[in-house]
Amino acid sequence: QVQLVESGGGLVRAGGSLRLSCTTSGRTFNSYAMGWFRQAPGKEREFIAAVISWSGGMTDYADSVKGRFTISRDNAKNTVYLQMNSLKPEDTAVYYCAADKIYSAVVAGRVDYWGKGTLVTVSS
Repeated sequence: QVQLVESGGGLVRAGGSLRLSCTTSGRTFNSYAMGWFRQAPGKEREFIAAVISWSGGMTDYADSVKGRFTISRDNAKNTVYLQMNSLKPEDTAVYYCAADKIYSAVVAGRVDYWGKGTLVTVSS
Protein backbone atom coordinates (compact mmCIF):
# COMPACT_ATOMS: atom_id res chain seq x y z
CA GLN A 1 0.00 0.00 0.00
CA VAL A 2 1.28 3.45 -0.92
CA GLN A 3 0.03 6.56 0.81
CA LEU A 4 0.41 9.93 -0.87
CA VAL A 5 0.29 13.23 1.00
CA GLU A 6 0.23 16.51 -0.88
CA SER A 7 1.29 19.87 0.51
CA GLY A 8 2.16 23.35 -0.67
CA GLY A 9 -1.19 24.59 -1.88
CA GLY A 10 -2.51 28.01 -1.01
CA LEU A 11 -3.60 31.40 -2.28
CA VAL A 12 -1.40 33.21 -4.78
CA ARG A 13 -1.85 36.15 -7.12
CA ALA A 14 -1.85 35.72 -10.87
CA GLY A 15 1.71 35.63 -12.16
CA GLY A 16 3.01 34.15 -8.94
CA SER A 17 4.53 30.77 -8.18
CA LEU A 18 3.91 27.81 -5.91
CA ARG A 19 5.65 24.51 -5.39
CA LEU A 20 3.57 21.49 -4.53
CA SER A 21 5.07 18.46 -2.84
CA CYS A 22 3.82 14.90 -2.63
CA THR A 23 5.49 12.65 -0.10
CA THR A 24 4.92 8.93 -0.20
CA SER A 25 5.15 6.13 2.32
CA GLY A 26 6.86 2.84 1.66
CA ARG A 27 10.25 1.79 0.47
CA THR A 28 9.48 1.40 -3.21
CA PHE A 29 8.99 5.02 -4.27
CA ASN A 30 11.71 4.69 -6.89
CA SER A 31 9.72 2.10 -8.80
CA TYR A 32 6.59 4.22 -9.18
CA ALA A 33 5.80 6.62 -11.94
CA MET A 34 4.27 9.73 -10.42
CA GLY A 35 1.84 12.29 -11.67
CA TRP A 36 -0.14 15.41 -10.87
CA PHE A 37 -3.77 16.00 -11.73
CA ARG A 38 -6.19 18.77 -10.91
CA GLN A 39 -9.91 19.25 -10.60
CA ALA A 40 -11.52 22.66 -10.83
CA PRO A 41 -15.02 23.30 -9.47
CA GLY A 42 -17.63 21.81 -11.75
CA LYS A 43 -15.05 20.15 -13.98
CA GLU A 44 -13.60 16.69 -14.36
CA ARG A 45 -10.19 15.80 -13.04
CA GLU A 46 -7.51 16.42 -15.65
CA PHE A 47 -3.93 15.29 -16.21
CA ILE A 48 -1.25 17.91 -15.55
CA ALA A 49 2.16 16.24 -15.50
CA ALA A 50 3.90 12.89 -15.09
CA VAL A 51 7.43 11.68 -14.38
CA ILE A 52 8.72 8.20 -15.04
CA SER A 53 10.03 5.93 -12.29
CA TRP A 54 13.63 5.61 -11.15
CA SER A 55 15.68 8.28 -12.98
CA GLY A 56 12.77 10.54 -13.74
CA GLY A 57 14.26 11.06 -17.17
CA MET A 58 10.94 11.14 -18.97
CA THR A 59 8.17 13.63 -18.33
CA ASP A 60 4.90 14.63 -19.92
CA TYR A 61 2.77 17.74 -19.54
CA ALA A 62 -0.67 18.91 -20.45
CA ASP A 63 -0.58 21.58 -23.14
CA SER A 64 -2.21 24.04 -20.74
CA VAL A 65 0.81 24.00 -18.41
CA LYS A 66 3.77 23.39 -20.73
CA GLY A 67 6.49 25.95 -20.17
CA ARG A 68 4.98 27.04 -16.83
CA PHE A 69 4.94 23.89 -14.67
CA THR A 70 7.80 21.49 -13.97
CA ILE A 71 7.52 18.06 -12.39
CA SER A 72 10.51 16.50 -10.66
CA ARG A 73 11.27 13.76 -8.17
CA ASP A 74 13.69 13.29 -5.31
CA ASN A 75 13.98 9.58 -4.68
CA ALA A 76 16.04 10.10 -1.54
CA LYS A 77 13.12 12.00 -0.02
CA ASN A 78 10.31 9.86 -1.49
CA THR A 79 8.88 13.07 -2.87
CA VAL A 80 7.61 14.39 -6.16
CA TYR A 81 7.30 18.10 -6.80
CA LEU A 82 5.29 20.34 -9.07
CA GLN A 83 6.83 23.77 -9.56
CA MET A 84 4.16 26.11 -10.86
CA ASN A 85 5.15 29.45 -12.33
CA SER A 86 3.23 32.21 -14.08
CA LEU A 87 0.05 31.05 -12.43
CA LYS A 88 -3.30 32.05 -13.90
CA PRO A 89 -6.75 32.22 -12.33
CA GLU A 90 -7.74 29.23 -14.47
CA ASP A 91 -5.12 27.17 -12.63
CA THR A 92 -7.35 27.32 -9.55
CA ALA A 93 -8.18 23.74 -8.58
CA VAL A 94 -7.57 20.94 -6.15
CA TYR A 95 -4.30 19.31 -7.14
CA TYR A 96 -3.87 15.57 -6.69
CA CYS A 97 -0.78 13.41 -6.64
CA ALA A 98 -0.96 9.97 -8.27
CA ALA A 99 1.26 6.90 -8.41
CA ASP A 100 1.42 3.73 -10.46
CA LYS A 101 4.04 1.22 -11.53
CA ILE A 102 3.16 1.85 -15.18
CA TYR A 103 3.99 5.25 -16.68
CA SER A 104 1.29 5.17 -19.33
CA ALA A 105 -1.27 4.45 -16.64
CA VAL A 106 -0.26 7.63 -14.84
CA VAL A 107 -0.60 9.71 -17.99
CA ALA A 108 -4.02 8.17 -18.60
CA GLY A 109 -5.14 8.71 -15.02
CA ARG A 110 -5.73 5.01 -14.45
CA VAL A 111 -3.56 4.72 -11.37
CA ASP A 112 -3.47 2.55 -8.31
CA TYR A 113 -2.95 5.34 -5.78
CA TRP A 114 -4.24 8.87 -5.26
CA GLY A 115 -3.56 11.51 -2.66
CA LYS A 116 -6.34 13.51 -1.04
CA GLY A 117 -5.42 16.73 -2.77
CA THR A 118 -4.27 20.25 -1.97
CA LEU A 119 -6.13 23.40 -2.95
CA VAL A 120 -4.50 26.03 -5.14
CA THR A 121 -6.32 29.33 -5.56
CA VAL A 122 -5.04 31.94 -7.98
CA SER A 123 -6.54 35.39 -7.64
CA SER A 124 -6.72 37.87 -10.51
